[in-house]
Amino acid sequence: MYDRQNPPRRRDEIVQRRAVPAVLAAAALLLTAGCSSDDGAPPEKDAAASSAGAAAPSSPSGKAEETPPAKGSVTVVRTVATGLAGPWGLAPVGDGDLLVSSRDEATLTRIDGKTGKTTELGEVPGVAAEGEGGLLGIALSPDFASDHMIYAYFTSASDNRIVRMLYNERKPAGEQLGAPDTVFRGIPKGVIHNGGRIAFGPDRMLYAGTGESGDTGLSQDKESLGGKILRMTPDGEPAPGNPFPGSPVYSYGHRNVQGLAWDREQRLFASEFGQNTWDELNAIAPGDNYGWPEAEGHADEGGFHNPIAQWSTEDASPSGIAYAEGSVWMAGLRGERLWRIPLKGTEASAKPQAFLEEEYGRLRTVVAAGGDRLWLVTSNTDGRGSPEPQDDRVLELRVS
Repeated sequence: MYDRQNPPRRRDEIVQRRAVPAVLAAAALLLTAGCSSDDGAPPEKDAAASSAGAAAPSSPSGKAEETPPAKGSVTVVRTVATGLAGPWGLAPVGDGDLLVSSRDEATLTRIDGKTGKTTELGEVPGVAAEGEGGLLGIALSPDFASDHMIYAYFTSASDNRIVRMLYNERKPAGEQLGAPDTVFRGIPKGVIHNGGRIAFGPDRMLYAGTGESGDTGLSQDKESLGGKILRMTPDGEPAPGNPFPGSPVYSYGHRNVQGLAWDREQRLFASEFGQNTWDELNAIAPGDNYGWPEAEGHADEGGFHNPIAQWSTEDASPSGIAYAEGSVWMAGLRGERLWRIPLKGTEASAKPQAFLEEEYGRLRTVVAAGGDRLWLVTSNTDGRGSPEPQDDRVLELRVS
């Protein structure tokens, strides 16, 4: 179990940054305060979306990559479930069913993928829901079929932490979660910017997106766990091959990482809240500095890694992302839309395209469902939306 707390170091200026070509090595396998968060703070700009980014590396597999069409499509196939309270994280179980976390109620619920029936597994003890904090991202162990372990990122009274719990579906509803075993603690917490997305990568390591909890100085401090992407073993130790020996820090200079996804070439992408100007989609390279608080969005100096796409905060406030059909799909909270970013390597191959604008309200989480399908979770009952009678809900999408 990893445990570290550090005093913050502060920065006072926001300056422009210099583009640095991002080369994602195959070794990667070894490897929001003015908030765009989701508080609806007014932006200070009117610039349109840009797809400026870093140079694309060659395919790690050595195979030629197909570029997806410039224009795609989204069809809502069905509503899978309704009446969810503050859903945040989503994890497919493998048989068509889904697990969903409730941020404020601190519960995990199983959704029958065919009928939409919900069954509460239980409440996660130790969650202290406040502001943007609570029970956030969830992920299944790479060996879930045999060990039945569910990982969860949540805000406690003292920090943000990651725990794992044994899931026993043979027990009565409400009693199916074992006691949480803390595998990682000490991530800074706040009313805002708690990060919270976790996912197991193709390398079977556990990745976590964190926020700087409103203290901008933490993002550039490599000794702090705030404003980072972390990479660790399933037991919570710094993963072998990390860029900073003995540290779980994988990349830094982030404001509030909300989405993590890998493409078919096992390259990592992350979505991130900006402040008043630019939200970002980034291609993540181990050890790279993504600039916050000294840079927001694409800039021309500073030695930082530029985003591959950026949006005005009123159009995005991005949350979860997923990869499907050659594109990254990004859920927007304040933007109330689903963005499609077609990729060529680690560049956007065409201008990002928006779907479902203001049709389902705030969108929190998007998860690949295999092939051309996605699961999409709305977020209208979190205190910042305008819920409809059936909110919140999970949708099944067909995309291209």
